[in-house]
Amino acid sequence: MAWAAGGSGERWEWGRAVSDDAVLGRLLRQIHDMAPTDLPEVLRGHYAALGVTRLTVYLADLQENVLVAMPDAQANPVNDLPIEGTQAGWTYRSVSPRISADEDGLVLWLPLLDGVERVGVLKVQAPGFDKPRMLLCESLASLVTLIVLDKADYSDDYATAMRAQPMSLPAEMVWAFLPSRTIGTGQVTSSAVLEPAYELGGDAFEHGIIGNFLHAAVFDAMGHDLQAGLTSSVALAASRNTRRRGAGLTDTAHDIDQAVSDAFPDRYATAVLTHLDLVTGHLSWINCGHPAPLLIRGAQVVHGVMERAGELPLGLAAVHPDMPRTLHHLQLEPGDRVLLYTDGVTDARSHAGERFGEGGFADFIIRAMAAGEPAPEALRRLMHTLLTHKQQGQLTDDATIVLFEWHPAAPPGTRPSGV
Repeated sequence: MAWAAGGSGERWEWGRAVSDDAVLGRLLRQIHDMAPTDLPEVLRGHYAALGVTRLTVYLADLQENVLVAMPDAQANPVNDLPIEGTQAGWTYRSVSPRISADEDGLVLWLPLLDGVERVGVLKVQAPGFDKPRMLLCESLASLVTLIVLDKADYSDDYATAMRAQPMSLPAEMVWAFLPSRTIGTGQVTSSAVLEPAYELGGDAFEHGIIGNFLHAAVFDAMGHDLQAGLTSSVALAASRNTRRRGAGLTDTAHDIDQAVSDAFPDRYATAVLTHLDLVTGHLSWINCGHPAPLLIRGAQVVHGVMERAGELPLGLAAVHPDMPRTLHHLQLEPGDRVLLYTDGVTDARSHAGERFGEGGFADFIIRAMAAGEPAPEALRRLMHTLLTHKQQGQLTDDATIVLFEWHPAAPPGTRPSGV
């Protein structure tokens, strides 16, 4: 999504009495009662004070294929930019600034980040960029991201522009319950992807930080219909409700089990629920009839370390009211990564019948991150590979992956390898 507006070519005057903070402050005050589609015009009013000739804000589409351009009524239409093969896409993929030149001067590309979640890219055109202006543009990128996120909470303008096709009702419901696809701090980063984005059925993921703990989970509800979406939504709500009361994993599993059983007596969901102590690296998990998580240490999968005897899925409380849940434990080492996934990933097959398999997607992630790719980009490319090369754009089942990395040694204010 993008807004583009032409400027009058005003040059920056460093002797102006207006400080950078004052410029950003004025912009911040203006946005409180601003309609989402008014942002291009509001930004245009600050070109002179910012020392820029044009600003263009791009947001990634739902499947992270393109950076979608929202038309500006007072400017020429702006084309969508592919995330692959463009400078804007390079900034989005690498989460790094980039400077290039065009016929009007220099172009600065900056990532738009919500914490560690990639939102899009800011294109800044100006006669030149010195250090003060670079710092000002970085602050502007942060402010623009906050504006977009704030307006998206109550407007459909952004969500509509970011969709390439109509969304099914089950998918609409699941997306409404899902958290951000990437979260993180100096101690941990967690990223997730799921497909088919517009036709989701029973898959869902969860990750959140409370105090010094990361809670992450994947769910795979029975079926691929509206009730499957409802089942995973109930499971997500029950998980959050229980953990926000301060309960542990065992109580969380029992409460989800009961909630799904009460709402849909003939439905169930497999799941893996995890709880990571961010100070000590102690990992606890419960596996409810789901594929076992994978531990990646260094550049290889530690096979079998998280394999445990299977237990019944969630939602069978009416049939097995006193079913015990086994809490498993593992001590992580700094830099360890844990993969949670649904069987739609490993069961995907090519037209020739080749199964993607556990080794296929784990090796892909290991190679991508060894090459320096951030975790969200590695997962994005993996899912696109799965769609394009394995299924010719179609998946026979939902496919969801959550990848979290414990990196306690990352110095404050730095970006760890998983971001």
